[in-house]
Amino acid sequence: MFVVKASGKAIAFAGNCIGEPILLSFIMVSLTPSIYPQVTLPNTTPMASEPLDYPFLLLTHLVCADRQIHREESKLLHELADQTQVGEQTIQEMEKILAQEKTLLPVENIAQQIPPEQQPEAMQQLLAIAYVDGLFSPLERQMITQVAQIWHWDATEVEQMITQAQTLQANREKDRESHTEKLSLSAILLMGAESILSRTLIAKLATFAPETLGRRIVQLQRQILLAGPDYEEAVQRNSIIAREDYRFTETALLDTESTLIGLNQTLKLTLENLQKTIDQQPTNPTTQELINQFNQTQQTLAAEIGEELDIVRESLWAKQRALHHFSLAVMGKTKVGKSTLHAIIIGEGWEAIGSGGQRTTRFNRVYDWKNIRIIDTPGIGAPGGKSEEEIVESVIEESDLICYVVTNDSIQETEFQFLQQLKAKAKPLIILLNLKYNLRDPRRLDYFLKNPDKLFTLEGSSGIAGHIDRIRRYAQNHYANDYFDIIPVMLLAAQMASEPEHQANQEKLLKASRIQDFLDSIRESLVKHGAIRRSQTLLGSTVGTVERPYHWMIQKRQSYQQLSATLTRQRETLQAQIKTAGKDHLEFLQYQIGSIFQDIFNSLPDFAESNWNFSQESLRQNWDYKLQALQIDDRLQHAYQTTVQNFNRDVEIALSELGTDLQLIAQLGRDDFQFFPTPAALYSDNAAEIGGSLLRLSQTLVTHFSPSVNKTVMMGAVVLNSILGIFTTREQKRHFAVQRLSKLLTPQIRASQRKIEEQAANNFRDYYHYAAGSIMRYIEGLIQEFDLISKQFNPSTSLRVNTERSRGVNQPQQQLSNTINRLNRAYSKRIVDWCQGNYEPLTEAGIDKTVTQVKREFGKQIDIQTKFQVRSHLDSQEINRILQEDVSMHRLQ
Repeated sequence: MFVVKASGKAIAFAGNCIGEPILLSFIMVSLTPSIYPQVTLPNTTPMASEPLDYPFLLLTHLVCADRQIHREESKLLHELADQTQVGEQTIQEMEKILAQEKTLLPVENIAQQIPPEQQPEAMQQLLAIAYVDGLFSPLERQMITQVAQIWHWDATEVEQMITQAQTLQANREKDRESHTEKLSLSAILLMGAESILSRTLIAKLATFAPETLGRRIVQLQRQILLAGPDYEEAVQRNSIIAREDYRFTETALLDTESTLIGLNQTLKLTLENLQKTIDQQPTNPTTQELINQFNQTQQTLAAEIGEELDIVRESLWAKQRALHHFSLAVMGKTKVGKSTLHAIIIGEGWEAIGSGGQRTTRFNRVYDWKNIRIIDTPGIGAPGGKSEEEIVESVIEESDLICYVVTNDSIQETEFQFLQQLKAKAKPLIILLNLKYNLRDPRRLDYFLKNPDKLFTLEGSSGIAGHIDRIRRYAQNHYANDYFDIIPVMLLAAQMASEPEHQANQEKLLKASRIQDFLDSIRESLVKHGAIRRSQTLLGSTVGTVERPYHWMIQKRQSYQQLSATLTRQRETLQAQIKTAGKDHLEFLQYQIGSIFQDIFNSLPDFAESNWNFSQESLRQNWDYKLQALQIDDRLQHAYQTTVQNFNRDVEIALSELGTDLQLIAQLGRDDFQFFPTPAALYSDNAAEIGGSLLRLSQTLVTHFSPSVNKTVMMGAVVLNSILGIFTTREQKRHFAVQRLSKLLTPQIRASQRKIEEQAANNFRDYYHYAAGSIMRYIEGLIQEFDLISKQFNPSTSLRVNTERSRGVNQPQQQLSNTINRLNRAYSKRIVDWCQGNYEPLTEAGIDKTVTQVKREFGKQIDIQTKFQVRSHLDSQEINRILQEDVSMHRLQ
């Protein structure tokens, strides 16, 4: 018995009961019923008085968590809603979540409304739904973790619950092989839960469990897709090959994951060690900015590695999800007939899977049809829907074949641009050309039935050859080849064949629609090429998933090497620019100081004229007033500050020019961060300290002059007064006194000017030398950082990765290269066997006996060097058409 405490509640997992003869019915009867108390969110629904079933809505969100809604899951939710008698308002909210409407209640709001005492059971329900298909996707894990955080559960407790559920799942797999299992996994996970919702889930999920699905699939395998006894054999063969290929795929993706995790750990440790080295230097703004830069770089790289990891993990999940089915993804613009196609194939309309409003969902719809898994993607170009890239990414990893639907009344090149993404993943393609013709008009219908082949004629004014030529031309521009098939059909005719009012013409309409040609192509893909298609999905296209981080590493290494080289090359130029700016602005500062003092000299005649008949006190006060009126102190400070600002501006421009060059390099490497902070952050915070002495000196200008003037003048006052006594007129006395006073003040002003000019020059030189030194230290730190980072990606650098799946001490780029090579070799082995019409288990030994070397340009061509001459029963053109990649095989001489 596993017991986990969460939010004060104990959740028990009866792990030891697996294999015991406990009947499911006994569990259901023994559980005591209790109903979740219902609470209502204010102002969320028109009927505020009607309670919402929040645990049920939380389950609905989990069904949508992996961004795919299986038809059976949708049915399950609707049946649960009916059997648990949830209110109409809850059903409406459920439909909003399934359709991903903008007004849906988000997970946060719903989870917050579940009281703490009900949360443990709600978590059991979420895990039961998550594991019902035997898989637990990263997106489902993400939602469960999110809910636990909203409930303020401890992260370790949640992980423990997930781990125990995974253990139960693993034990179920073992017991299933030995035919000893008695309880469904969902029943085990929900054991002890007492609500009506939990009891209903146990009953419903028992019929939805993987083992039940497995029995249904076995039955479906016996149904022949079309005429032909080889279908069951093909399904069995494809299943064996898929399981063998998946082992290689799983190993490759887990190794890739380990490589990325190890790289992230190494980069983090490298930058932390560099930061410790920088920390040992004297504390200053440069040190702090370098540390900020290191942290930013580490966060940026960690985020990018996290993005690569998510893609790898999603790929692994997609491979698991598609492992037991041949998967066909149907794509196309809105209103091209995709819904009609699905209704025709599965023989059911949209009403069979829930509300018609779900047509607008942004998630993929999944159907099981005679052992083919059909993925219906949202219409490309739908208002508020997914982008083409998002739609492609949502199915690319798990699809064996892509069917792209177009119509003859709207064939534009823009429709085919997304094919570049399919080609980038080496995905086989079928283009379905839906011919639109208004058969609802009785006259047109009669005309069509008389000569149905006429609308499919290639030549003539009404022929479809022009449409097909345009499709090939446009598609080839973006798909790189034209190996794909183009199948013209009339979906409306096939749809009308199933309508009661057209039963009399059912056979004619169905045949005339040529839907059989499309079904034949699917059969061919499954029966004739299903095995190699499965290998393409599990081995061939997985190479693209691993190549992505591989090329990312190359891009990063080159980017950081270029950054280092650019900084090394430009630092001397930048240093010269800073020195020139310093000298230029120093000259201007000295000119400004000279201008200020010239104003003082210019004011002396007026001052002497006004103060020739002076007294000691009046002379001092009037000189103070005069200097204040001239604003000498403020003007000196303004001159210095303006000089510093202009210098900083020139430096910032120089840094910006270099930063722009670096930014372009960084953007090519997918980085986007600011390399150079502003001068204020890097060095000019010290401007006040460096310029402090000038500030103190200029502020003493008044007191410096006043005492000196008084002393000098008063020492000569008796002499001056006695001299003035020899003059007989007042004018003579005034003229002499004015001249004498100017001569007494001039030397003192000159001396002060020289002192202030010298101090200002020394201060500003210190400032721009400090600025240059700070910038150079910052650049040296960046160069050191870029060099160290690039070495972590460099193939010549030995890197030990301390992870469980690590193999030796290979560097990450080489590790990924080895993984890519193993996948390509395994895929090549499958191609060789397929071409020869042979099958043997996929093993490393078998690969080594067959394949010498593989050179592949992913998505375009693959060159296989073999150890023997391959005798293919297919010609090269047929091989290329099926694989939709140029394939060459030759024995290494």
